[in-house]
Amino acid sequence: MKTSHFNFDLPEELLAEHPSEHRDDAKLMVLNRATQTIEHKSFKDIVDYFDEKDLFIFNNTKVFPARLYGNKEKTGAKIEVFLLRELDKETRVWDVLVDPARKIRIGNKLFFTEDEGLVAEVIDNTTSRGRTLRFLYDGSYEEFRTKLKELGETPLPKYIKRDVEPEDAERYQTIYAKHEGAVAAPTAGLHFSRHLMKRLEIKGIDFAEITLHVGLGTFNPIEVEDLSKHKMESEEAIITQENADIINKAVEEGRRVCAIGTTTMRTIETSVSSNRKIGPYHGWTNKFIFPPHDFGVANCMITNFHTPKSTLMMMVAAFAGKDFLMHAYEEAVKHKYKFYSYGDAMLII
Repeated sequence: MKTSHFNFDLPEELLAEHPSEHRDDAKLMVLNRATQTIEHKSFKDIVDYFDEKDLFIFNNTKVFPARLYGNKEKTGAKIEVFLLRELDKETRVWDVLVDPARKIRIGNKLFFTEDEGLVAEVIDNTTSRGRTLRFLYDGSYEEFRTKLKELGETPLPKYIKRDVEPEDAERYQTIYAKHEGAVAAPTAGLHFSRHLMKRLEIKGIDFAEITLHVGLGTFNPIEVEDLSKHKMESEEAIITQENADIINKAVEEGRRVCAIGTTTMRTIETSVSSNRKIGPYHGWTNKFIFPPHDFGVANCMITNFHTPKSTLMMMVAAFAGKDFLMHAYEEAVKHKYKFYSYGDAMLII
């Protein structure tokens, strides 16, 4: 498979700048693989496609406000610092991206508050934009994390050109987010409202959770034409024994098992064994799923509409069938579905 096979024309106005007014108001395109048919629905109609004892698997990662703005010592130049991951809790060392990067060298100090209460020192270069920072803060670890939260901004993807608004803190987060660690939201889950979750519960649908801390690698473009040569960035994934048992039981009983989003799908596909059993897992995954791929657990998935030639689109093509998905994307453009993080949703059964 080649990267260019996944190209399509996506008009810029179809990139969603804002979420729908209510979470479950988004449009829903339903792809039926057995009949090769497409239906146009609203996200809240999702309930109609499932029965008692069917299983939804959610990614319960929580996005933290990862985008900070600091000033370089001496020059006062404004620098964006994007927190990627904490490397060492004790010494407060973090892996970050800086912008503009050319001005930021080892030994430079960045100031984040007027009173110099939070300062960071550059201790290493990792990539062209990547740096390792040591934060200097006079207070406990909890106080330090509170300070980061206070100063940080919701890390909306770069394609959203507007400024961050107060409602983004809530809307760029799933309602069931629990474990902090993601720098991008698992976007298929953004469509679930409390009311919708209640309706699913009343219908007797079961829930399981996994955790995959979404990294910025999710937005990385593929630089190679031959897909087998693309390397994904690693992301931390966790499946507990309790959740593995719930998933295995649903698979054994032949239920409809629905992965909510590409991050959930990648996590369960990382942990599944050849006998289609899920085991508990805590580690890193850089699994890249593209056609053809034999999915071991989920027989249904919910996902957003992805950008051309993205790894996310390729995984969905592996699940739906490439030609069927390309046809669906043509329909989506024609019917003005919204794409990307704040966009509309697709259910594949």
